[in-house]
Amino acid sequence: MPVHDLEPVVPDPKKLRRTAWILVAIMFVGGFVILKAYSKRAKEATSDDRPSFVTQISQTKDLTFMGQDGKVRDLMSLKGKVLVVQSMPQAQPDGLSNGVMKRLAGEYAGNGDLVLVTLLLDPGPAEALPAQLQAVAAELGAELPHWVVGSNQKETLHKFIKNEFKANMLPHEDGGKWIYDGSLVLIDRNRHVRRAVVPKVKVDQPDVVSSNRVVPFDFRQAAEWDEKGLITGTNLSNVQRMEELLGETIATLLADKGDAKQRKSPAVLVTVGVGFALFFILLILKTKASRNHPSTT
Repeated sequence: MPVHDLEPVVPDPKKLRRTAWILVAIMFVGGFVILKAYSKRAKEATSDDRPSFVTQISQTKDLTFMGQDGKVRDLMSLKGKVLVVQSMPQAQPDGLSNGVMKRLAGEYAGNGDLVLVTLLLDPGPAEALPAQLQAVAAELGAELPHWVVGSNQKETLHKFIKNEFKANMLPHEDGGKWIYDGSLVLIDRNRHVRRAVVPKVKVDQPDVVSSNRVVPFDFRQAAEWDEKGLITGTNLSNVQRMEELLGETIATLLADKGDAKQRKSPAVLVTVGVGFALFFILLILKTKASRNHPSTT
């Protein structure tokens, strides 16, 4: 059976315009849906008093350190446990955070799901480090496996604290004094760094500290608020309220066994929405192309 040459297909202007309007409509509807989802998630985040997500520590960026028993560990080996991490120099101990860590050690002494970690910002020579860690552990009353005292080379440790813990500065010495972010870092079972969300308080004073915002567990900052006379909207001082928030956040993370689904972030929602829109556009274009290229047999 002879095959006749096919004449070129002449696009129909009406069909092209109709296809264009369909694509515009899909993009408009998709954009509207994405914006609505983003707005809804933003409202949920505003009223959410669960521990706030800061970042996730990946296995490729994990921190290796020596403990007071001379053994080398990493944070990833503690995955599945909730961690409270303290950073401080031995030469300049932080009495406030030390007190909080000691109280946590006593309160959770029988709970294997919570591990305390103290990282020394000023490690001595490698050969003297085990003795230094043992001395600090003895001063704190830190006992393994519940409370690990460790350190690494200054450059490695300081960069990790700044980049992965999202500290507000790189630890450093200035005139013999250590300048560093002394906030306690709370890490959940899945290696997510978490902070507290201070719930709203309905009071008339304009200087209330507790005003529905994400805060680091910075006890030195809380002490400064107390010195300035700032109030919390409760019968507690800022330092006491900070410790209460830390305890509440730890309890929340311990109750979460790690199998709960995480809420999708706005970025994920936008990505999924754009993906669906592109999928439908490509589907329409493919269908149009197949119609314009009939079989020649």
